[in-house]
Amino acid sequence: MSTIPVTLLTGFLGAGKSTLLKRILRDPRFSDTAVVVNEFGEVGLDGALISHSPDQTVEMTSGCLCCTVRGDIRDTLLRLHADAESGRLPTFERLVIETTGLADPAPVIATLMQDPRLVRRYALAGVVTLVDSLAGADTLSRHEEAAKQAAVADLLVLSKTDMVADAHSEDPRHQTCKALERLNPVARRFDAQALEFDLKELFELQAFDPSAHSLDVQAWLAAEAYEGAEADHHDQHHHDHGAGHDHQHSHDVNRHSLSIRAFCVTFEDAVATDPFTRTLETMIARMGPALLRVKGIVQLAEKPHTPVVFHGVQHVFHDPLILPDWPDADHRTKLVFVTDGVEHPEIEGLFREAGLSPARAFARA
Repeated sequence: MSTIPVTLLTGFLGAGKSTLLKRILRDPRFSDTAVVVNEFGEVGLDGALISHSPDQTVEMTSGCLCCTVRGDIRDTLLRLHADAESGRLPTFERLVIETTGLADPAPVIATLMQDPRLVRRYALAGVVTLVDSLAGADTLSRHEEAAKQAAVADLLVLSKTDMVADAHSEDPRHQTCKALERLNPVARRFDAQALEFDLKELFELQAFDPSAHSLDVQAWLAAEAYEGAEADHHDQHHHDHGAGHDHQHSHDVNRHSLSIRAFCVTFEDAVATDPFTRTLETMIARMGPALLRVKGIVQLAEKPHTPVVFHGVQHVFHDPLILPDWPDADHRTKLVFVTDGVEHPEIEGLFREAGLSPARAFARA
């Protein structure tokens, strides 16, 4: 079997993950999909409620996925692969891992990237996060796990959009969309109830695979969205203060009411390998758990015509992917950060301490 793409399906309690999963299992196009469902607590009901054909594999685990993935989940994935290779289970072309609604996805992503036995068999294609369109804004503001799930998503799926909102209040779906825009301005967004929504969208995410050279870096990095968001904030900041208003930073699309931050650090000039690497190592040592997701394309001074792409989560970073050429005429180094409680100036400060000079970020009051 070749490396199997993994879709991590996450979302807070009650968002509709199991409902979506049942739709996937009923669709004949995905009959070659294996599923691992994580349930919170020793006794779960989701597994009993997810029907599937005898030719499909659905495995259950219990407990907190972010804690057990290094043990129970890892062993489950290795056993699935071995059983499929030996013929004890049907072969599968893709794997979906449904996390409990209370899971922080970052450790899960890190383990899928780090464990050498898993990396040889599986490749993380992407993170799909379900969001309850009616309760989403409130959930995202009150629960750190929900905010993290949305912040690291490659694709956001809104559920319950067919339910009627209270006519006497502001449409909660609109509030949810605004909250998601602040948290994750780059993730593609779909309506699970829309007629045009096709489940295949969930499986067209592109894996970050160091052994492959087909990565669409521009789409994967999406740095321009973060840069544009900072520019919007800068303009809004000047406009509001110039008008004499007491501007509260509620319009900063890269900032959340909790502690999640999303921003892009750029370098106009090529960076030297040694201080750049040392800065990343310092960052990982000091801030590892707070680095929910880091990805970038780098122009190294030693080889300016050969871009290097990297991807990391918390303390774990993939081996760099060396591209044969730049994807476009923009050869700047661009680093995208999604952090928990770490601000843009703190990251830039580490690079400056190493003698590197990020392009000046827009000032924040």
